[in-house]
Amino acid sequence: MKRIIVLLLALGITFALIAGCSKKESGVTSGTGGGEKKILEFWHIQTVDPAPKFIEDAVKRFEAANPDFKVNITITANDSYKQKIAVAIAGNQMPDIFLSWTGGTTNEYVKAGKLADLTPYMNANNYKGKLLDAAVAQGTINGKIYGFPCENVSIEGVFYNKELFAKYNIKVPATIAELEAACDTFKANGITPFSLANMTKWTGMMYYQILPARHAGLEPFAKAMDGNGTFEDPSFVWAAEKIQQWVRKGYFNDGFNGLDEDSGQSRILLYTDKCAMHMMGNWVVSNMFGENPDYLKKMGFFNFPADETGTGNPKTIVGTIGDNFYHVASTCKYPDKAFEMMTYLLDEQSVKERVAAGRIPPVKGITLTDPTLREVFAAVQDAPDVQLWYDQSLTPEVGDVMLSASQELFGLSITPQEFARRWADAQTASLKN
Repeated sequence: MKRIIVLLLALGITFALIAGCSKKESGVTSGTGGGEKKILEFWHIQTVDPAPKFIEDAVKRFEAANPDFKVNITITANDSYKQKIAVAIAGNQMPDIFLSWTGGTTNEYVKAGKLADLTPYMNANNYKGKLLDAAVAQGTINGKIYGFPCENVSIEGVFYNKELFAKYNIKVPATIAELEAACDTFKANGITPFSLANMTKWTGMMYYQILPARHAGLEPFAKAMDGNGTFEDPSFVWAAEKIQQWVRKGYFNDGFNGLDEDSGQSRILLYTDKCAMHMMGNWVVSNMFGENPDYLKKMGFFNFPADETGTGNPKTIVGTIGDNFYHVASTCKYPDKAFEMMTYLLDEQSVKERVAAGRIPPVKGITLTDPTLREVFAAVQDAPDVQLWYDQSLTPEVGDVMLSASQELFGLSITPQEFARRWADAQTASLKN
């Protein structure tokens, strides 16, 4: 946490800019009948309709069942949230309920004592039995459950325009070579193969992180993480070389490093048929439900194809089984009620609304009607293993180095070898601390 604080001070960010939840949660507000209500502060990142509405409705159901409580909702865009919650964590000014994506960041929170242990609440009446086992496992650290899996079963894959594929007689590729042949056909016909908005860096990672898995499996990443290997492994260099080959061939739209994913700039290129494919998490389906539902009629999904030159399992997926994961702050005065409020986000009504909005709630026994979501869920059920998103697997410091270097990789301003070396050096330094 000292490293986080130093970083924030270097950026000139002051904790005074964030309203402290410890102050809010100890305060009260007047009820309609003149009584006082207990406050829960709740931060989330669901900015695209209809997601904010069904979260608000779930909170209202909780408040109706608990009239002595008031939940204050704060909505922040994804990338702004990451900085905002880092400030709050470092200053011990967390909201009562907030989210992460598990992995390295959540490990740091647990080590610093910032999260409440949810295990007793998840075990009570076997509530965790309602949830997918893999989702509960991803929210578990050192045998204790700290993350409540909620918003979506989220994996990355290729979302493509079926009409454009049919128009140019392109079949869903089974290998990377076939994918590149499809890209060449689109380029020859004035269509940009891939839509990318990489100003926020993690979007380029979507294209990169699947390649080492296809080329050499998940073992090189696991070894680099524990110090028995390195991110200079040939599989990571090979993947970086592949990315730069695609950039030089014009497989991505112009100016991608200056475009913003949060505002939907990559999706606009899809809606206007300027780009044929989009490598993204399946939350993009929910985004499209709110932005352009007509596009969903011509959109399909396929798992990233096999590397015909590699040894990785082509059914391996990258993602989280339950993204986002909500936490209760260790400073929360009402952890039992905070957990109860979170359960309303996955009550029967919420599950119906999430499915209708293009999501896959991490609960057992759901029925999906959207054909794209069925394809996504089939890939999940067929997967032998799951690689957590790279930036969430790493510590925040190493993740920042990797993402910045990745953006430079896409911009052709560093070599594949330099990209791998910078990432490897950051991981080595992190393991020594």
